[in-house]
Amino acid sequence: MATETERRFEIDAVGRTPLVVAFVAVQALAFAAAYSVGQPTWYAYFIVGSTAVTAYALDGTSFTVATATAGSLLMIALGLPLFMFVARQTPALVIEKALDPDVHRVLYLGVYGPLLAAVLSLLFGVPLAHLLAKGFPGQPLVESLVDLPLVVPHSVAGIIILFGFGKSGAFPQFSVLGTMVGMVLAMAFVSAPYAVNASREAFEAIDDRLEYASRIHGANKWDTFRRVTGPLAVRGMITGGVLAWARAVSEFGAVAVVAYSVEFFYPFAGEKVTAQHAPVFVYNTYLQGGLEESGAVAFLLLAVSAAIFLLVRYLTDDGTAGGMP
Repeated sequence: MATETERRFEIDAVGRTPLVVAFVAVQALAFAAAYSVGQPTWYAYFIVGSTAVTAYALDGTSFTVATATAGSLLMIALGLPLFMFVARQTPALVIEKALDPDVHRVLYLGVYGPLLAAVLSLLFGVPLAHLLAKGFPGQPLVESLVDLPLVVPHSVAGIIILFGFGKSGAFPQFSVLGTMVGMVLAMAFVSAPYAVNASREAFEAIDDRLEYASRIHGANKWDTFRRVTGPLAVRGMITGGVLAWARAVSEFGAVAVVAYSVEFFYPFAGEKVTAQHAPVFVYNTYLQGGLEESGAVAFLLLAVSAAIFLLVRYLTDDGTAGGMP
């Protein structure tokens, strides 16, 4: 049963919902007005002021007003370019690109390739995450190795892949340069830390007494993981998989070095086709067609990625039927 604090929080959240909706509506109207007169700077000022007023209405303390105002500055840096990007799209050009078969293949590869990388990251990352959560000798070295791709420049990551698995590297029977295998490896290299770290945090949050109770009732380690540890950590695994997929979708440097163009089976054509990973294609479109054409393709990629991301988050949310308990 929910505690009194939880019930009060839920009631309070419901009571604030109209204020949040009103805040979003006002923001949309304010941006439309500022954009229509060619003064997006005015909207930046409006964000700061309206955030401060809203924070004062919700809480009334100077601390909340100060933190909300400071946070709104970051939201300007993150949100304003996105709003401007969407507002400045040419609908006719977006529709033209949406009907282009070449763009269809790029979008398919931009979702399919990262999905393979995310599955690969989870398949081998979850066991490693479980070991890291339990601890073992030499763990700091393994942790450093797992997190290293987070700080390695993207192009350097691609070069590392070629040194490790390219000509004269490991597994010479697998060609990585310009192949789907190389693309997935490059994506997995940069995205695996997200899958490992999110899964590890989920394992660390599980009460050790639950596993102990399972073991003293006769379950072995496999059964304990399958019936207790795994189900309790599945949300963290899903989160890690989504983050890994999202990171792979956005990868440019490593993929451009390892697999600039790849051949893959395209089910809608029933045959193998050649295409580029979406960020690489967007960059080439920018060089050849300019900002407007590349922006239309980027808009489509952003829309598809956001739709998939929101769908996964909805299906795994506690408040939905598809959510995990």
